[in-house]
Amino acid sequence: MEEPILREQKSVTAVNDFFEKRPEHEECFLEEKNTIIRLVAPPKKNAKPYKVTGIEDTASNNNWKAWLYLGPVLILLVVFLLYPLINTIFISFLDNYSYIDGSFDGVTLDNFGVIFGLTQTYGGGYETNFVRYAIPNTFILVALTVPISTMIALLISVGLNSLKWFKKFLQTVFFLPYVTNAIAIGMVFSVMFDTNGIINWIFHTDTVWVYGADRWTAMVPLCFYIIWSSIPFKILVFLSGLQGIDAQYYNAAKIDGASHAKTLWRITVPLMSPQILYIVVTSFIGAFKEYTSIVGLFNGPGTTNGSYNMYTIVFYIYNNLSSHTSYAAAAAVFLFVVILVFTGIQLVVSKKRVYY
Repeated sequence: MEEPILREQKSVTAVNDFFEKRPEHEECFLEEKNTIIRLVAPPKKNAKPYKVTGIEDTASNNNWKAWLYLGPVLILLVVFLLYPLINTIFISFLDNYSYIDGSFDGVTLDNFGVIFGLTQTYGGGYETNFVRYAIPNTFILVALTVPISTMIALLISVGLNSLKWFKKFLQTVFFLPYVTNAIAIGMVFSVMFDTNGIINWIFHTDTVWVYGADRWTAMVPLCFYIIWSSIPFKILVFLSGLQGIDAQYYNAAKIDGASHAKTLWRITVPLMSPQILYIVVTSFIGAFKEYTSIVGLFNGPGTTNGSYNMYTIVFYIYNNLSSHTSYAAAAAVFLFVVILVFTGIQLVVSKKRVYY
C-alpha cells in the first residue's frame, strides 16, 4: 500500500506532465481522485508582474498641480518655521551676538553654559534664574495642568454627549473661554484671587494669592487659570471623537450590566485613544510654552517687583531676546529639544496604547 504523501506526489507529477504534453488543453481528468483539474491562468516565463499599456498615467502627469497647490503653504513653512528654527540654532552658538546689526565675536558653546549657571555672563556673575525658576516652574505647570485639564475635559465631554436638552447651549458656554482674550481672562482671575476677591470671601481667608504671594501659593491661581482656559479646545476635540463611536458598543455594555465607570474606561477611553493622544501631545507642547497666562495674571514673571517667582522658559526667552539674544536662542534650543524628547516618548508609548 502506497503512503498518502507518495500518492500525492504522483498526482502532482501526472498533472504537470499532462499540461506539458498538451499545452493547448485547459483541463485534465485525474482518475485516482476522480477530479477534473482546470488550468485557469498558466504563468508565462519571464513575464513582468505588472504592465500597463495604452493607458495614460493621469496622476503622474498632474503632479505639478499638486505642487502648485502646496507651494504657498510650503513657502510659508520655510519662511516662518524652518528658517527661524535654523537661524535660532545658529545664533545659540554665536558669541556676543548683536540683535541690532547681527554682529558677533565668534562661535562658542558658552551660551548654554551661561543659561545653566556654569559660565559667567558678559557682565560677570552667573545666571541663576533659568535653573532656579524657569525650568522648575515650567515642568511643574506641565505636570499639573496637562493631566488634570485632560481628565476634566474628558469627563465634561462625556457628560455633554449624554445630554439631550440644552446640549448646544452648554457646548457654546464651555467653548467661550477659547475665544476670549487671554490677557482679559488673566485680569479677571487676578481680581478673583485678590486679597479682597471672591475666593477669599468664599473660603473666609485672607490669603495673598497673586501680588505679593510666595512662589508656591501663586502657583495655585496660575494652575487654575491655565486649566480653565485650556479645557474648551479639549472638549471640542473629545466631543467630535465621542460622536464617532458606534452606539452598539454601549448597547452591548448595557446588556452585560456594565457600570458607567467601567463603560468609560473599557469602551470610551480606548476608542477615543487617537483623540486623547492628540490632546496630550498638543497640551504638553502648549504647557511648555506657557507665557500669556503669567503676563495676564501677574503682569510679569514675579509676584512682587523685582522677583522671578513665576519665571518660565518662554518668559526667559522673551526677557532676553533683545538684550542677550544668544542666551535667549540657547534657551529656545533647549526648549525645542525638551519638547522633541517628550513628544517622541509619547509617540513611542502610543504605539501600544492607541487604537485606530
